[in-house]
Amino acid sequence: MSGGGGGKGKKGRGGLGGKSRGHAPVASARLEGLPVEERGVYEAEIIGLSHDGEGVGRANGFTLFIRGAVPGDRVRVRVTKLKKSFGYAELVDLLEPSPDRVAPPCPIYDACGGCQLQHLSYDAQLRWKRQTVVDSLTRIGKFAVRDDGNGEGIVVHPTWGMDEPWRYRNKVQVPIGERDGGLVGGFYAQNSHDIIDMEACLIQHEQGDAVVNAVKAIGRRLGIEAYNEATHRGLLRHVVVKVGFSTGDIMVVLITNGDVIPHRESWIRGIRETVPGVRSICQNVNTEQTNVIFGDVTRVLWGEAYIYDYIGDIRFAISARSFFQVNPVQTEKLYRQALDYAALGGSETVIDAYCGIGTISLFLAQRARRVYGVEIVGEAIADARRNAALNGAGNVDFAVGRAEEIIPAWREQGIVPDVIVVDPPRKGCEPSLLDTMLAMRPERIVYVSCNPATLARDLRQLADGGYTVREVQPVDMFPWTVHVECCSLLVRK
Repeated sequence: MSGGGGGKGKKGRGGLGGKSRGHAPVASARLEGLPVEERGVYEAEIIGLSHDGEGVGRANGFTLFIRGAVPGDRVRVRVTKLKKSFGYAELVDLLEPSPDRVAPPCPIYDACGGCQLQHLSYDAQLRWKRQTVVDSLTRIGKFAVRDDGNGEGIVVHPTWGMDEPWRYRNKVQVPIGERDGGLVGGFYAQNSHDIIDMEACLIQHEQGDAVVNAVKAIGRRLGIEAYNEATHRGLLRHVVVKVGFSTGDIMVVLITNGDVIPHRESWIRGIRETVPGVRSICQNVNTEQTNVIFGDVTRVLWGEAYIYDYIGDIRFAISARSFFQVNPVQTEKLYRQALDYAALGGSETVIDAYCGIGTISLFLAQRARRVYGVEIVGEAIADARRNAALNGAGNVDFAVGRAEEIIPAWREQGIVPDVIVVDPPRKGCEPSLLDTMLAMRPERIVYVSCNPATLARDLRQLADGGYTVREVQPVDMFPWTVHVECCSLLVRK
């Protein structure tokens, strides 16, 4: 199964009866004085979850991280690896299940490395994700945190979940391998590059499953070889499928280790006949020895170069390499919250740093006088300009470059923002951008984050620089995984 974060690194987990974290017993110097031993079997009470979804247990007062355990479980575990102050263990027996434990519906959950929390009830996931945000704000940011009631500190709201938290991903991105002389496709097993072949993924759109299964079947019939990482031989590396939830448009991208696709017309005919709704079939060429999925060359094999989808009432053109949020239902909630926090009345100037293909910018443009978006990826800015034209948004300007360089240049041109919106990658904002934002002194800053730890770090710098962090709204963009998105409001003191 594919986890969240839009292509960001994922870790798996061993469910009950599944694989352990991968910390196999190793020959090491014995750690004296610890209340547990490597390979020893102990009972443990699970008192929490780690940031990557492992159960946090206490055995003889010693902290152990245990894949597949959830808070409230009483378990028997075998210690696999020890450090001075904590260790890792594998789940041997479930002695008393937590009331929050559920049976994972996915048949390959224990093997697949995409989801981490299918054995935890959805309500419990939402509570844990809020607590993850609270813990980061208090421990890393040194903030006081409160609920919606009275008191001092940042208000951290309950996590917004989904009414239907399945089949939410609009993008499928799977590696292809070979087994028994035929193609297999699925996600990597935890802590490895072993492909777990799958027929269906419960967090992805059904049409994505249909396309992947069709590609595997066609490839087997035509004798296509999968790419081999070790030998750098073979043709088919990945299959990427993008689905327009609102439009029904489907794009298929075959990522190949070479320019020539044997039996090209058979591929095209087979995909079109098997999966109605396909509007675009593309090839991306990646001949590099790398884990990066896409190469630099993309060509259309059949149909159009773009498919289309909506977030709210804004239409977006999506190309093979466009970044587009993978959960359109929750994305609309997240962006509307960002728009509410911006509190625009129609006369404001807004800067959208890390603007990508213009998704947030176009939401802001509905209520702002002028929006300026900046993004370091030139291809994304080309998409952003195309999307602005597609929606008739004449009050948006986009620039390619580093935000910490472009924004001061705008200031020299007399562009002074009332609001700055940032939506950085997992590593957070560059320190120089935070300094630039503080120098620009907007009335409000809206910080959208996919990583509570770097969010807390950056909010501390902004708070020390003269801003009050009012509130944070967690949003569950990736149910059944450990990831959580946040939208935060800062107001100038």
